[in-house]
Amino acid sequence: MLSFDCTEVAFRGKSDAELGRAVLLFRLLSNPTLVNAGSRFASACLSLGLPIKGLIKKTIFQQFVGGETRDSSMLKIQWLADRKVGSILDYSVEGKKSDQGFEETTLEILACIATAANSPSIPLAVFKVSGLVTQDVLIRQSIQLDESDLEWQKLKGRLHRIFCKAANLNVPIMIDAEESWLQPAIDRLAEEAFLEFNATGPLVFTTLQMYRTDRLDYLHSLWNRAETMGFFPGVKLVRGAYMEKERQRAAEHKYPDPIQASKANTDRDFNLALDFIAQHIRQGALVLGTHNEESCLRLVERMQHLELPPEHSRIYFSQLLGMSDHISFNLAEAGYRVAKYVPYGPVAELLPYLQRRAAENTSVQGQTGRELALLYSEFKRRKAKKRP
Repeated sequence: MLSFDCTEVAFRGKSDAELGRAVLLFRLLSNPTLVNAGSRFASACLSLGLPIKGLIKKTIFQQFVGGETRDSSMLKIQWLADRKVGSILDYSVEGKKSDQGFEETTLEILACIATAANSPSIPLAVFKVSGLVTQDVLIRQSIQLDESDLEWQKLKGRLHRIFCKAANLNVPIMIDAEESWLQPAIDRLAEEAFLEFNATGPLVFTTLQMYRTDRLDYLHSLWNRAETMGFFPGVKLVRGAYMEKERQRAAEHKYPDPIQASKANTDRDFNLALDFIAQHIRQGALVLGTHNEESCLRLVERMQHLELPPEHSRIYFSQLLGMSDHISFNLAEAGYRVAKYVPYGPVAELLPYLQRRAAENTSVQGQTGRELALLYSEFKRRKAKKRP
C-alpha cells in the first residue's frame, strides 16, 4: 500500500544540515507577517541595488529554484534523476514587454526543448503564453478574436516555432494556465495547436485550473471536440493559483466570481476531472499537478482499478521543486512517473516567482505544517537509527 509518510524515502537525498536549513525556512514561511515584510524588503533592496542576492540564493532560492541558468540547473536535475524523479525546466522570468524580450523568452523555451530532447531526465517542457506577448493582447483577443491584430500574429508565429521544435524533437510541451480574463485566448491557441500537432498523439498540453467553476464543463466539451475533430488532448490538472486576484477583479468589474464557492467544490471538480481523464486515457494524456495527497492517492487507485501500469506513458504526477517531496519521491519509489517543476533564472528576475512560492506555503492550509512535521519526523527517525 502506497504511503506518503515514509520520510526515509522522501528525504534520502538530504543531509542533516540540509534538513535543518529546510526546517528553518519552513518555520519562517509559517509566519505570514514575516513573509509579507520579507517580500517587500527583498523587492526594495533589489530595486536599490543593495547586496541581498547572496542571502536570497542561500535561502528561498536554494529551496525552490534549480539555478540561474539551464546549465547550473543540471546539478539539481541529476540529483532528482538519481532518485527516480524527472524534471520540467521552467524558465520563470516574467514581465518582458518588448519584441526583443519576447524573442529572448522564445529562444530560451526552444533551448529548454532541445535540452529535454537530449536528456531522459527531462520528459516535458513548459511555458506561459504571457511570456511571449503583452497581457493587453491576450485580454483583447479573449474578449473578441481579431486575426488582423499584428501582435497576435507575432505571438502565433512564436508559438508555431515552439510547437514545431517540440514536434520535431518529440518533446511533450505544456501551456500553463493564467488568469481567467486571459484564458479564452490561451484556450483558443491551445486547441489550434491540438489540431495541428496532436493528430497522432498528445504532444501539446493545456492546463485547467479546477478552482474555476467552468473548467469541468470545458474539459467535457474539449473531449467531445477531440473525438469529432480527431486530436488527442493533453491536459494538466491544477487547482489554481490566482484566487484572490480573480475575486478582486470580479468584484471591481461587477461580473460573476469565476472561482468555486468553497475548497470542497474545487476538490470535487478536480477529482471528477481526474477520474474522467483516467477513464479516457487512450484518447489523451494527463499531468496531475498537485501537492494534495488525497488526489494523488485517488489517481493511484484509479490506475489500479483500470489496470493501468504505474509507468503508464501518458500519466505523470507533478509537484514543484522544494515542495511535497514526500509525495514525489514515494510515488517515484513505487514506480509512478513523476516530474518536478525546476524553475530557473537570475535571482532578481525570479523574485515574483519566489514571492508566490512563499505566499503559497504561508496561505495554503496545512502546507507548511505538513512539511515541518515530516522534516521533524525524519530527524527523529535518524536520531533513533544512530542509537546503539
